[in-house]
Amino acid sequence: MVAPLQVDPSAIASGVNNVWVLVVSFLIFFMQPGFALLESGQVRAKNVGNVLMKNMSDWFLGVLIYFIIGSGVVSVVGALTSGGSVAGAFAYLGDPNAWIGWLFGAVFAMTAATIVSGAVAERMNFSAYVIFTILMTAFIYPVVVGFTWGGGLLSGSGFIGAALGAGYLDFAGATVVHTCGGVAGLVAAKMVGARKGRYDSNGNSQAIPGHSMLLAVLGTFILAFGWYGFNVGTQATVLAVTEDGGLTFMGAALGRVALNTTLGMGAGGAMAMVTSSYYQGKPDPLWTANGLLAGLVAVTGAVPHVTWWGSAILGGLAGFLVLPAFRFTVDTLTVDDVCGVFAVHGVAGAVGTALIPVFSVSGFAANQFALQIIGVIVIALWTIVASAVVLAAIDSVVGLRVSEEKESEGLDEGEHGVSVYPEFVPNETRDSTVATDGGDVRTDGGVPIAETEVNDDE
Repeated sequence: MVAPLQVDPSAIASGVNNVWVLVVSFLIFFMQPGFALLESGQVRAKNVGNVLMKNMSDWFLGVLIYFIIGSGVVSVVGALTSGGSVAGAFAYLGDPNAWIGWLFGAVFAMTAATIVSGAVAERMNFSAYVIFTILMTAFIYPVVVGFTWGGGLLSGSGFIGAALGAGYLDFAGATVVHTCGGVAGLVAAKMVGARKGRYDSNGNSQAIPGHSMLLAVLGTFILAFGWYGFNVGTQATVLAVTEDGGLTFMGAALGRVALNTTLGMGAGGAMAMVTSSYYQGKPDPLWTANGLLAGLVAVTGAVPHVTWWGSAILGGLAGFLVLPAFRFTVDTLTVDDVCGVFAVHGVAGAVGTALIPVFSVSGFAANQFALQIIGVIVIALWTIVASAVVLAAIDSVVGLRVSEEKESEGLDEGEHGVSVYPEFVPNETRDSTVATDGGDVRTDGGVPIAETEVNDDE
């Protein structure tokens, strides 16, 4: 008689949970093409290749830097701001058992870095952007993680968290990832300066339409799909070991996170559609897409902590705010934020995270609410100061902005020597759509095209 197979339940739970983390990490990585499409659609055709290059650089440079430096900085900052020891901060470099967790952290770091590219599109020096990405993933973002998930300043054991008797709540990075990226993008866009033609002689903003709403909306859907990895994946415990040694499926926890993610997304899109109809007279597809993303950002930190109706309110509030927040950024702050990253990621992440205690399933707690407000301020201030210092240093060394000539001809040709749309012949820029028998056309407000030949006999 064959004896039954004896398996340690904790080994089964650990194996399943680790495979789950790997799968959702791959899913979060799939958000990278979503960002590439979203940003590409919102820029002119002559700058699409530059956007694609930035999005690729965020990944392949970011993972290298976050592995060698960034992940260790998280542990160092966490220890220094909680009274702990920095010993072993970089031990993960030689510990294969830590590498799955590192990969999960790395895809979050890449998201924070990529957000910045949408704000500075169409005029930032590529070399300067690469340097900023390296420092974002090595230093700026890891410090924020150290303050929060790394057990530092804002956590229950950190100096501020312990003083308030609470730990900062940000489940999957509404502020740690998105507000950090959105604020860094705002600072970068301000320091790089507005695109030529974005403001008239009186300082009034002038729209510069992107070349493909199709790509932007398609990118939105890909991002929304990947967001299930972002949020539901952070609920990393799929199987848990019970007190009697059995296994239990964490269906309730997973279900709450999945439902709240979906409701936040839906409410954000619905409110943005209504708001754009009010402001612009008709429902705008691009602003509806941005509202959908803002709704996701707003609930990203809240999904396991709030009621289902709370997630709908948070998502709806973010969708409502996204258009006026963008107008405030562009018109009042005079910051040319091309893809609206501060409104979508910065504002929505801050509001959604700050209001978690208001809709908490465990009830309102004043100390938790105070910590949430303080945490949002700390993360925003750190990101502003660190980004400004880093960008100023980069500007003094390589310069933040491309030349007027490169900006006019397009960063694809000027920075990379390529043309994503080679049928658009770069001879002269025109302000209206032109089609010739030779097939030369334009798709946006700045694609260089060939002169139309005129028959002198006509």
